[in-house]
Amino acid sequence: MTPPDASQPEASQPDASQPDAIASETDVLIIGGGPVGIVGALLLARAGLRVRVAEKEADIYPLPRAAHIDHEAMRVLQAAGVADEVLATTREAARYDFVNKSGDVLMRFETGQGQTLSGWPASNMIHQPSIERILRDALDRMPNAGLHTQWTFTGFTQDAAGVTAAFTTPHGNRSIRARYVLACDGANSPSRHAANIAMHDLGFDESWLVVDTIIKDASPLPDCNLQLCDPLRPTTCVQMGQGRHRWEFMLMPGDTPDTIQHPDKIAELMAPWEVDGAVDIERMAVYRFGAKLARHWRQGRILLAGDAAHLMPPFAGQGLCSGLRDVANLAWKLALVLQQGVDDALLDSYQREREPHVQAVIDLGITLGQVVCMTDPEAAAMRDAQLISQRRKNGDAAGALALPPLGNGVFRTDDAQAGNLVPQFARSDEVFGPGPCLICETPPPPDLPINYLALNDPQLEHSAAALKRWLAEQKAEAVLVRGDKYIFGVGEARDLSAAFAQAIDCKP
Repeated sequence: MTPPDASQPEASQPDASQPDAIASETDVLIIGGGPVGIVGALLLARAGLRVRVAEKEADIYPLPRAAHIDHEAMRVLQAAGVADEVLATTREAARYDFVNKSGDVLMRFETGQGQTLSGWPASNMIHQPSIERILRDALDRMPNAGLHTQWTFTGFTQDAAGVTAAFTTPHGNRSIRARYVLACDGANSPSRHAANIAMHDLGFDESWLVVDTIIKDASPLPDCNLQLCDPLRPTTCVQMGQGRHRWEFMLMPGDTPDTIQHPDKIAELMAPWEVDGAVDIERMAVYRFGAKLARHWRQGRILLAGDAAHLMPPFAGQGLCSGLRDVANLAWKLALVLQQGVDDALLDSYQREREPHVQAVIDLGITLGQVVCMTDPEAAAMRDAQLISQRRKNGDAAGALALPPLGNGVFRTDDAQAGNLVPQFARSDEVFGPGPCLICETPPPPDLPINYLALNDPQLEHSAAALKRWLAEQKAEAVLVRGDKYIFGVGEARDLSAAFAQAIDCKP
């Protein structure tokens, strides 16, 4: 969820004449210290790069915002070294129902059924401030990373060797010199504005009231996540992280942000749920649910990620997940460029791979939103009849949300598995390491900047049997896994090495 657009500050340039303007060097500067920015910093720092994060606020925003992360987002958090701590703060969401005003189930997603490719629960409800505290504590432990708070971005200059970014701080003007800048500064992104990157509006714009509550008595609360598809007032009711619950109410004609947040109106909206005394309201806010894509995700040494690059309706629960996928995609590529001398044309694959994936997620969110937000009673009745008929015919979806593979990037061509997530068996990601990894019976001599693992390596003791079975199913002797745990390709080990060298334009 993202707040309404606000006016942007004009970008300015560093003023070297100021006596307190201090330049410092780093490999990657991240502008924005929210969860996407901090996870990006952790991934880069764990790969051995020097990272600085600049955040305009003094501390973590104390109230809930994002509500959900999926199994792949948990896998990214595993790569960042914080998954177990984060999981302890979440609630697994076993079911997601779309119901009409009469209580008929229009669509049901049994997210608690089956195993996921990542080895983590398919759907996890979160309390964002708790997660951000875990992330920042982890960053504090990294000797090659640092976080600057109350640093407000004012502009940057680029040249052939790097970027100089300027900030105002409580201690005067400061600047940081970095080889690359990762802009994770949210929907209103001053960095994106300074780079003159436009957003493409995808045509979804609805205002909703969000009511976050603290649970005192869970007994009257629904035991699953709900979308109430009522044309009189579309409503969302979802679990959050431990001890919290959220309601969202679509603003209807005649509503304003002020009138809908009046105590009498809140009482009227909450009354049908019969939770008086069972919850305490923690906060109320009106958000605009939109769908937008940045036209360019890279401008030279500036790279956009998270809400700075894309906005989506919340109905698929993929906003934060998509941002975490962004930084996972970039981290291993930046490591190859900065540590191994790979041509930075490799970074052009970022938008080619991620934008179609994000577009598919946005399309799904818009489709679900159009189901929920239908306010014409006759059209809603037709919708109900159609969806109920489809459910009787097809049954319910189960397991993790099905998302498309990545494509048109750093993958072996004409490979059916390329672009899919590799299954994780018994925490095998932690053996594969943060960068690309070739796994096979007998790896060829290491001649690329990647990890090579034999299936009989003692580190793979707990996952080797499952990996062998999976490779046998693919009729392949080897798999080359990228740093973000997407499959580069399967096949013969030497062929995969040669194909990867060509894909990253690296001479072995």
